[in-house]
Amino acid sequence: MIALKPLQEYKIPFKGLKTGKHNFRFEVDETFFDEFEYSLVKSAKFVVDLELEKQETLLILLFSINGNIYLDCDVCLANFPSAVDIEERQIVKFTGDEHLEDNTDEIIVLSRSDFEIDVSGLIYEYINLAMPYVSRCDDEGNTKWCDKEMIGKLNQLSSENREESNNADPRWEALKNIKNK
Repeated sequence: MIALKPLQEYKIPFKGLKTGKHNFRFEVDETFFDEFEYSLVKSAKFVVDLELEKQETLLILLFSINGNIYLDCDVCLANFPSAVDIEERQIVKFTGDEHLEDNTDEIIVLSRSDFEIDVSGLIYEYINLAMPYVSRCDDEGNTKWCDKEMIGKLNQLSSENREESNNADPRWEALKNIKNK
């Protein structure tokens, strides 16, 4: 049995499709993200439902992406799932070879001789854009994912720092008084 290239299943041959709506479903996990060199996502599980509406001069792609990204909490360092629900639309326009325009964020331009579209890049982009800037457990210290031992250690270190700052050198207090005058 010949192995397919890893992202081959995300290429949709639209040339043979009738005008109208067509549905596709993809399952996305770590193996998908391993194909992208600098992926922010390391562990995830998604189901991508794609509705492709074929018209004479364009394609309308409606993406519905649902699943979980497994992130490391920025506070307790525990690994936890973060639910993601993405709805996106992409328009693909056909043009003659001699008038090939540049792609924009809203419209992808293909020549009339193209027969398939690779949606792996779009799926990758949509999921990476959904990544949170700060990843934290939902309810610090109280969820099954949160590392309670780590939270306890952080609280202990924080209280020790407060005690040290309260026992500061009195010469600093004199300098603070100068600043207030």
